[in-house]
Amino acid sequence: MRNQWLMLAACFWVLFMLMVASKFIPLTFRDKDSYSIKSRPMTWSAVAQARKLPVAEANVETLKVDQQPTGKVLEDTAHKPQIQIDRMELLRNVCRNASLSNLTHTTVSKFVLDRIFVSDKHKILFCQTPKVGNTQWKKVLIFLNGHFPSINKIPEHLVHDNEKNGIPRLSSFSKPEIQERLNSYFKFLIVRDPFERLISAFKDKFIINPRFEPWYKHDIAPAIIRKYRKNHTETRGLQFEDFVRYLGDPHRRQLDLQFGEHIIHWVSYVELCAPCEINYSVVGHHETLEADALYILKEAGIDHLVSYPTIPPGITLYNRTKVQSYFSSISKRDIRRLYARFKGDFKLFGYQEPDFLLN
Repeated sequence: MRNQWLMLAACFWVLFMLMVASKFIPLTFRDKDSYSIKSRPMTWSAVAQARKLPVAEANVETLKVDQQPTGKVLEDTAHKPQIQIDRMELLRNVCRNASLSNLTHTTVSKFVLDRIFVSDKHKILFCQTPKVGNTQWKKVLIFLNGHFPSINKIPEHLVHDNEKNGIPRLSSFSKPEIQERLNSYFKFLIVRDPFERLISAFKDKFIINPRFEPWYKHDIAPAIIRKYRKNHTETRGLQFEDFVRYLGDPHRRQLDLQFGEHIIHWVSYVELCAPCEINYSVVGHHETLEADALYILKEAGIDHLVSYPTIPPGITLYNRTKVQSYFSSISKRDIRRLYARFKGDFKLFGYQEPDFLLN
């Protein structure tokens, strides 16, 4: 009898162990597989494959934001001004518009990474869009480095000397370091009406030339005149009509390559900053710069350290009369070609199509 009880007890123990094993062994295998996937580093190539996009168009941060719970998104937008929410929503919607993709998407190349200035101390990335008040933002970053007692003490020539101003570009880091900064740093850029920006670039580089950059007048202007002025003469210097014809030419690439980095003053925001590939935290507008500058400094967490330089009254307002005046002698064909090139900038950032010029 005693042996029978021992046998029953042994069978019960074996059955119990089998039940326990059936529950825990598969779980152990699942956990092992899960952790092995999670621990694998996400490279740009891996993210591109996951999203079925070309490598250059993939963006790790966009993928992470898409996976945030709804509550987190609501929490992040609760304190933002409505105009900032609307701008970012428009940007995302236009980026998703397949019919505009050839105008709104670009590769995150070295050219783009060269435009992005880094403050590691304050975890800030600033994409430079020339002719939109960028000098002052670069002064802010230089001041934050602590080498000058005030923004007003920073020499003008130093601001634009990218080898000596102490602000590293994103392109100077390794690929993992670039990815980490794109994922976690505060990122912003400033835009303005695309046509008004082109007028500013033309005046600054070919008419006024305040920083004495002779290559614009002596090298770039003659090259544009030879190719785009009907009689090819240089007696009047570069005219805005020549400049527009060059910018609107879909076959201008050879000249752009010849001009090198000087084209940053008139190429599109898409080409400069890749706004559909890089998930920017804030997009400021030149037309509302006074309010936007305060907001950017606060969001970047540096408003207690620095103030944006004083903006002269009225200087940032859109001047339709000036735009009409500059384009009054330009043919409708050339204006339409120019708009076709910069249409992505108009759409992404909510600028109205210039019907008063096109019709």
